[in-house]
Amino acid sequence: MYVIKNYSRLPVSFVRGEGVYLYDDKDKRYLDFLSGIAVCSLGHSHPKLVEAICGQAKELLHVSNLFENPWQEELAEKLVEEFWTAGKVFFCNSGTEANEAAIKLARKFFRDRGEDRYRIITFRKGFHGRTYGSLSATAQEQFHRGFEPILEGFDYAELNDIDSVRERLREDTAGIMLEVIQGEGGVNECDPEFLRGVQELCRERGVLLIVDEVQTGIGRTGRFYGYQHYGIEPDIITLAKGLGGGVPIGAMLARDEVAKHLTPGSHGSTFGGNALACRAGLVVVEEVKRLLPHVAEVGAYFRKKLEDLKVGKVKGRGLMLGLELERECRDVVLEALERGLVVNCTAGRVLRFLPPLTVEKEHVDEAVDILKRVL
Repeated sequence: MYVIKNYSRLPVSFVRGEGVYLYDDKDKRYLDFLSGIAVCSLGHSHPKLVEAICGQAKELLHVSNLFENPWQEELAEKLVEEFWTAGKVFFCNSGTEANEAAIKLARKFFRDRGEDRYRIITFRKGFHGRTYGSLSATAQEQFHRGFEPILEGFDYAELNDIDSVRERLREDTAGIMLEVIQGEGGVNECDPEFLRGVQELCRERGVLLIVDEVQTGIGRTGRFYGYQHYGIEPDIITLAKGLGGGVPIGAMLARDEVAKHLTPGSHGSTFGGNALACRAGLVVVEEVKRLLPHVAEVGAYFRKKLEDLKVGKVKGRGLMLGLELERECRDVVLEALERGLVVNCTAGRVLRFLPPLTVEKEHVDEAVDILKRVL
């Protein structure tokens, strides 16, 4: 009644959760194969996460980034340990903020060196956020409508088309920004050869490679970072969603030579990396590292089950999967919800599955049984 109607709400109100299940206000149980859009990486009410959050809330929630923050240092170390080289971390609150930070850093990197390079190449069907910088980086006109003019300085290429990228490279190009698997765009995966080609172009032309890991990062694909499947070495990656297990936190990680250009006063965040969010992130990182073989195994099992349905093209990796149908899928989402399964429709015809990383094979069987009846 008092909330702005900027979301198309589904007709269910969830009031509690346990593991891979959600419960509505009538105590009906639902199998959650969306996990808050890849956010609740450890499922709902995970005991270690709950204990850490409650314990931290009793000690300290927030001071400010004017002071040393031991929780940030500890979490940053864990994130850099999984990176391909030495790096540094900037903490914020969301994926769109992490991508804003990446765009700013890419531009400042070159300006500090006396080079007038500022343009960013991004890709059709990609999604990087809804603030003006990240919205302008998002090469989907449907998200721009009504908010024009979008910011100048972004060039849109076609995914998996290296010639398209080459054609858009200019003397003033600062970076190439992409998702190794496009989430909102329909679970579209980059070809490994294409990614290697992009990296080669970046190195030839001195351009920064920025990988948006907001959805693919923190174990979602079966590797800690999604880019690790493809043998590339990005200069900057961005994280959010699953990093806090439900507590808002985002992060930008850059290799040392690039990171040093984000100098005092050049960027900041009031709430970014507060004690509570970092404490939650530490639990998530510890648990996710242990879960990686499980994610790969259950993800492969789930993929085979979806392929056996023979109703559409299966896409994605690990526990970030899509089923592309030959028709619009909103009605499928609604009927699945009625039958107790939470899934999502993206790009019009793609059913997207993002279950908690703790999901078991029996939960996959339960979800596929419901899908069979719906489809």
